[in-house]
Amino acid sequence: MNTPAAIGERLRDWRQRRRLSQLDLALDADISARHLSFVETGRSYPSRDMVLRLADRLDVPLRERNTLLLAAGFAPAFADRPLSDPALKPALDGIAALLKAHEPFPALAVDRKWDLVAANAPVAALVAGAAPWLREPPINVLRLSLHPEGLAGRIRNLVEWRGHLLDRLRRQFAATADPDIGALIDELTAYPTPHGASRGRSDIGNAIAVPLELETLNGLMRFISTTLTFGAPSAPALAELAIETFLPADEATMAAIRGS
Repeated sequence: MNTPAAIGERLRDWRQRRRLSQLDLALDADISARHLSFVETGRSYPSRDMVLRLADRLDVPLRERNTLLLAAGFAPAFADRPLSDPALKPALDGIAALLKAHEPFPALAVDRKWDLVAANAPVAALVAGAAPWLREPPINVLRLSLHPEGLAGRIRNLVEWRGHLLDRLRRQFAATADPDIGALIDELTAYPTPHGASRGRSDIGNAIAVPLELETLNGLMRFISTTLTFGAPSAPALAELAIETFLPADEATMAAIRGS
C-alpha cells in the first residue's frame, strides 16, 4: 500500500543502509532535519523533487529510484529500456569496440545479475573447458567461475578468488538490496570447495591486487582485473552494466598470451 508511512520507511531504510544520520542527510539534501523526520515517519508526503533529491544523496540505484517514485504516486524518472532497445545501441557498440581493443587480453561485460552481455575472443578460450550447460545463455560468469563443473577446478587460488568475488557480491547487495544478488550469494556459497584447493602462491602478500590464477592449455596464467562502469547513465540497464578487463599479473602470463 502506497502511504506516506510506507514511503518514509523505504527512504529511512536506504539512509540506514548508507549509515547516515538523519541530520547528515538533511544537511546534504539542503532540507531541515524536522522536514526529513516528518517524511520518514509518514507525517509528511514527499514531493517528486524531494524523492529524487533524497535518492540522489543516498546514491540509490536508478531502478530503485523509479520504484520509490511509483510508491509515492509519481511516474518513473528513468526509462527502463532493455539492452535490446535501439537507444542503447551506441553504448553497446562502444562496449564491443572496447572489448575488441583490449585483445589479446580477456575482457567481458556483465549486467547487474552478472549475466554475460558481451565478451572478446580470449574469454572463449579461457572458459572452453567448462561444462556446456554453464556456457549456454544466459551465462552467469560467477556461476561459470565457481561451479565445480566450471572453472573452479582450474583456479589455482580458488579459496582466495572465491572470497574476493563473494566480498564484491556482498558489497553489491548491501548497496542495492537486490534480491537476485542475495539469491546468487546463497547459491555460490553453497558450492563445495574442491579437495586440496589452495590460496595460491606463497608470495601473494606482495601482490598489488587479488589475482586470478588460472590453469590453461598454455600453462598457469595470472591476471589482475579492473572494473569499468558508465559515467552519468540515465537508463537503469546502462547504469547496471560493468566491464571487467583482465591484465597479465606477471611476465610469464604476458609472454604466454603474446605467444599464443
